[in-house]
Amino acid sequence: MVRITVAVLVVLLAVTPVSAQLDRLLRGLSPGLPSAPAGEGLSDGTIASGLKEALQVATGKAVDATGVVDGYFKNQVIKILMPDSLRTIEAGLRTVGLGSEVDAFVLSMNRSAERAAPAARQIFGDAVGEITFDDARKILGGGDTAATEYFKTKAGDRLTAAFRPVVERSMNEVGITRQYKELLGRAEGIPFLKTESFDIDRYVVVKALDGLFHVVGEQERLIRTNPAARASSILKEVFGGAAPR
Repeated sequence: MVRITVAVLVVLLAVTPVSAQLDRLLRGLSPGLPSAPAGEGLSDGTIASGLKEALQVATGKAVDATGVVDGYFKNQVIKILMPDSLRTIEAGLRTVGLGSEVDAFVLSMNRSAERAAPAARQIFGDAVGEITFDDARKILGGGDTAATEYFKTKAGDRLTAAFRPVVERSMNEVGITRQYKELLGRAEGIPFLKTESFDIDRYVVVKALDGLFHVVGEQERLIRTNPAARASSILKEVFGGAAPR
């Protein structure tokens, strides 16, 4: 049984509200009690600021991780592969010894995403600023990637529209469209293969953003679950690791 002395209670009463201190003391003396919910006792402004910073940190690290050579290509979770609808063509081309051309095309898709990723930093930053106080409290009480999912739902279409010209420009620089047409030309010369039109630009844009959001989600999960990932006082205060002011 937990014993609280009169002297301890007098000190608590003199410093802060009884309910908050009793709750804190009981939790400290009784490890079996559940911890207080994240953000309990914090203002809407503090929670919103914390969540915005968490997303800024998460998106920044996601851009840093993906916007480099092999950021997509050597990350097996987000690596951009041949579209499902072109897998038959891929298999046919590999069967006749054109696997190296297919591999070069896959590499080019990933290279274009890696080149385009840095441009997402500003796009993400603009979208982060739109989170409301009400949204912030709901997100804070959600799952480990609640902010990322909210972000994707609220800003996904706008991000796609803004990101597409960046990816397409990168694709032109890398030569994906030319490579794609060359691959289809090769496939058309194989009797048992049937080719069809496919929006390769849209495919790479969608996959590039999917990869970015995946890494953002990983970073958000780290901030929520790993105290070492909370590098600032506001992150510690909102997600745990520091006493409320």
